[in-house]
Amino acid sequence: MLFLASPLGGLFEQTGWVARIVLLILLLFSLFSWAVFFEKYKLFRAVDAHTKNFLKMFRASRQLPELGTLQAMAPGSPLVGVYAAGYQELGRQMAGGNPHPGTVRNPQAIAVEMQLAAAEETRRLEKWMPFLATTGSVSPFIGLFGTVWGVMDAFSRMGEAGATSLRATAPGIAEALITTAAGLFAAIPAVIFYNHFLHRIREFSTRMDNFVAEVVTHIETPGQ
Repeated sequence: MLFLASPLGGLFEQTGWVARIVLLILLLFSLFSWAVFFEKYKLFRAVDAHTKNFLKMFRASRQLPELGTLQAMAPGSPLVGVYAAGYQELGRQMAGGNPHPGTVRNPQAIAVEMQLAAAEETRRLEKWMPFLATTGSVSPFIGLFGTVWGVMDAFSRMGEAGATSLRATAPGIAEALITTAAGLFAAIPAVIFYNHFLHRIREFSTRMDNFVAEVVTHIETPGQ
C-alpha cells in the first residue's frame, strides 16, 4: 500500500502491460538472486568451518587418518570427497594383486583420482553461479527493452493527442525509465554476488589443489 501511494506507485499504475511484464520478470530475477545469495552464503560459511576442522585433524596425525573419522567430523568440506578418492585409490594399490603388499605402486594415480574429485567438488560449489551471471548480464537489457517500448508508446500517445510540450511527454518518459531502473536494481547485486562467490570458489579450488599435493607428499614420505 505504501508503494502504491508513493510517486513510484503512481507511475507503476500508469505503465502499460509490456512494462508490467518486464517489471515482473525483473522482480523474479531479483528475488531469485537474493535467494541464491543467502543459500550460497550459508553454504560457504559451513564449508569454510568444516574445511578448517578437516585440515586441523588431518595435519594432527603423522599417519593418514581414517576416512570415516574425517567424514564424521567435517562432513560439509569439499576436501572430504577429495580425500575419499585418494584414500580409496590408495587402498586398491595396497590390496591384493600388488607384487609388493603394503607399498604404493603409483602415487601419480592417486593424485589424478583426487584431482578428478576436486573438479567435481568445484562444480558442486558453482551451482547457481550461471544464474547470477545471467541475471547480471541480461537484466539491464530487459529493462532497456521496457524503456524503449515505453518511450515509443509515450510518443505514440503524444502524437495522437497532438501535444508537443515537455509537460505532456514527461510522464510517459518517466514511466518508461522505471524499467531501466528496475533492470539495474536486479543486475548490480547479482554482479556483486557473482564476483564475491567466484573469488571464494577459486580459494577453495586452490585449497583442494594444495591438499592433493600435501596428501601425495605424505604418501611418498610416510612418517615424515
